[in-house]
Amino acid sequence: MNLAWRIGEVTVTRIVETELPFAYHPKHPFMPAATPEALSQIPWLHPNYVTPEGALRLSVHALLVEAPGLRLIVDTCIGNDKPSAITRNESLHTGFLEDLLAAGWPVESVDTVVCTHLHVDHVGWNTRILDGKWVPTFPHAKYLIGEIEYAHWQADESAGQQQVMSSSVQPIFDAGLAQLVPTDHQISPEVSLVPTIGHTPGHVSVKIESQGQQALITGDFVHNPCQIARPDWTVSFDDDQAAAARCRHRLFRDLVGTDTLVIGTHFAAPTAGKIVADGDTYRLDSSD
Repeated sequence: MNLAWRIGEVTVTRIVETELPFAYHPKHPFMPAATPEALSQIPWLHPNYVTPEGALRLSVHALLVEAPGLRLIVDTCIGNDKPSAITRNESLHTGFLEDLLAAGWPVESVDTVVCTHLHVDHVGWNTRILDGKWVPTFPHAKYLIGEIEYAHWQADESAGQQQVMSSSVQPIFDAGLAQLVPTDHQISPEVSLVPTIGHTPGHVSVKIESQGQQALITGDFVHNPCQIARPDWTVSFDDDQAAAARCRHRLFRDLVGTDTLVIGTHFAAPTAGKIVADGDTYRLDSSD
């Protein structure tokens, strides 16, 4: 299900690639504190963000940002023909590009791509296979990649991440389409990056401001709305778990009670809402 939101003159549209329920596994937990019992104590998460069995619902989707003079895709999902641990080492064969076209976004129309960070599920459709070679999916776009983020993962020698870099990142540089940017880069008058460090060393979120309205596209500083209620809950592959928790506490404290629309990069539908107080913590209010 595609969803769309209006922020002043800016429209944000969600294009889903796939949905992944993360069942709690005591030996290999995705989010160690998010047991089915703990999640049952947060009633507002059900049924949208937690399954009846107590698994976390996570959506893998791209967010299309149309602003004056800008056609931007934020995060490019997993991609086809790229087996990885997140897909149980199976290749996806989705109709993602057809869904973009149906939404009025042919690949040639995209002028900017932002990767909030360089994990496998945020860079996949940077490239696609053509004549046996990885080539940029969006041939007329500049790909904005954080300079801190890029340097960190270039130095990572793990086989999995090097595969991500070689298939989904390096071809962008080879084609001359990559632009390394700071964590506070201004993309357009309405759209900018903001540093949200912790999940990875150069992680960014995307801030939208237009006609007095604001929105924040999260990236992975928060994976599931349960972390709004429990900001200390970390995921197993946060690079710096303490910094990630501090980031959530700071942002939710700043956002609570404001009109800022928070659009979750991995939130299942309804995907977006405002941060409101809930006793001594917070919840996501999607009622508007």
